[in-house]
Formats: sequence, structure tokens, C-alpha cells
Amino acid sequence: MLKHFAPGLAGLALSTLATPLAAQEPMPVKVFIGAMFEIGDNTGDRAGELQHWYEKYWTEAEAQEIPGAFSDMYCNDDGVCGSVLGMGKVNSSASMQAILLNPAYDFSQTYFMLSGVAGTPPSRGTIGDVVWGSWLIDYDLGHRWAPEEGEPDAPVFMPRAGYEDYRRFELNEQLVNWGVSLSEKVEMQDSDAARQYRQRYPDEAAQAAPSVKVGTHMTGDTFFHGPGLSEEAQYMAELYEADDYMITEMEAAAIALVIKRLHGTDRIASLRGAVNFDQGHPDETTLEHLDPAPGETAGGFAETVQNITLVGAPLVDRIVADWDVWKDGVPALPAE
Repeated sequence: MLKHFAPGLAGLALSTLATPLAAQEPMPVKVFIGAMFEIGDNTGDRAGELQHWYEKYWTEAEAQEIPGAFSDMYCNDDGVCGSVLGMGKVNSSASMQAILLNPAYDFSQTYFMLSGVAGTPPSRGTIGDVVWGSWLIDYDLGHRWAPEEGEPDAPVFMPRAGYEDYRRFELNEQLVNWGVSLSEKVEMQDSDAARQYRQRYPDEAAQAAPSVKVGTHMTGDTFFHGPGLSEEAQYMAELYEADDYMITEMEAAAIALVIKRLHGTDRIASLRGAVNFDQGHPDETTLEHLDPAPGETAGGFAETVQNITLVGAPLVDRIVADWDVWKDGVPALPAE
């Protein structure tokens, strides 16, 4: 038996099915802060790379699940968001891409703060330093060989043709200068353990108190150590016509490539705090430094992760407070 439908109701049903629900407007993100790991909880225990940022910006925020990312994202009402991206180039860049492609958020005018701990050469830095990255270099892209297979005392690295567009990134000098200017009067945290550890190194820079610096961040999945590979990192920085190598870390260049393909690099800041030297002191072999005996590790980790947020937060706060000025690009520094 055939059933009869009222034409008006049928038309209404078809019209309803054919009209999509109104899409929710994506949330504009003013600043995104990316950490690489957290030790335990986001607050109330030993702090990793996210905790001090979390306690400053997101204690009232709900965790937002981002499919494909390493961990949840947090956002406050001022448009400051952040997440733990995971350690290493693949981990962190995959998370960054998942976050950037999530349709619930608008990253078209976002400033990115890539934040974490790192190592530094004792000839240029010390435990507790925080370094604004002026250049990001991928340590792994190129050719390497065993020293005995090349010319005596010659470099054992050669760039590979074809990687020119993604083996180095020069960050926005004006944004770096803003970061330095806003953080130059920050009272850096230090500890007796870090002060005592620094004295094992004869270098003036290694023995100095923590400060804010600028230089090249070298990104490598290889946790390279020792004076030979430290010299190689500096050689690469010079080869690529970048600033002096200051920081060894594992993520920034890879994350920058993901951001570059979608939004460019003008709004990327890379901020790293030094929690170790990239080589042992004169009475310590490289392997001893990599696997220290109890009581032989560098102090200052807790103070350094505090310093990172102390140094980076003034830039985040300025961007948010003066958003009408910053939303269209990095403004000029005020005249002194």
C-alpha cells in the first residue's frame, strides 16, 4: 500500500537536510606557547617546561583535546593558548601541525613562543641563561662521516643540496629585539648548586651569573655532546652565515618549518633556558658528562624553567595588552 506525504512537510524535510548547521566561528589565538615536555602534573609538583606557563595563564582553563597532537591544549579568555608538543623533531612538529589545522582555532594572526630547556657551550653561556633565538638551524640535514675518513682536523659535515629552504630559519629581528628589550631587567633565578657547578669550567661565560642572551638555536634529534661536536655546531652556524651557536635543542627548526608553510616565520619566537653544558669540564670525559655519577649533575634546572617564563611572559603580555597594535605585525620598538 502506498503511503502519502504532505508536500509541504516533505519540502521542509528536504530543505532542512540540505542546509548545513551554522559553523561555529573559530577562536582567534593571539599567542601560542609551545613546551616540549612536562614532568608530572601541570601544577603543584616538580615543574617541567609547561608548568610555570600553565600557572600564569591557564589555571582556570579547560583542557581542549586536539586530535593528532601530543597533549591537550589550554586557552584563556585573552587568546593565549599553549600545549606540550612532545620531545624531538617528529613529535613536536606533528603536534604543531595538528593544532594549526584544527578548525576550532584561528592562527592567522598568532604569535608563537617555542619554549623549553636546552644545552649551551661553556665558552658562550651558562646554567640558567635564557637565550632568544635569532636563527634556527637543523643540525641533522647534511652529510657526515667519521673523522678518520676525512682530512685530518677538517670538519666532518657538509650541507646537502636541496635542503636550502628548510635547514635554517632567520627569525624576525624586530620581534627578537622586543623580547630582549622587555626582558632585560628581569631578575634571573639562580641556586647555590648551579653556582658551585659552574666553577668546574674555566670559561668566563660558564662561570657568570644567568642572563638573557641572543644567538643561534641548533635543532637536532641527536643529543650531541663534547667539544668536537660543539665546534661542529659553531662551524655549521658560520657556514650558514648565522649568529654564533648558543643553544642545542631538539625541536625548534622542525616546528618553525610547519608554521612557515602555513603562516610564515615573522611571528615566531624561540626561547630556551640552559640546564646543561654541551660538554664536560676539563677533568671529565664526554661519556662521563653524558652519564654522570650521583651528585655530579648540574644544578639549576628548577631555576632555569622559572627563568624561561620570567623572560618570555613580558612579550606575551605586551602582545595581548596592545593587540590592536600587534595584530597586523610586529611594531617598531619605541625610541629610547
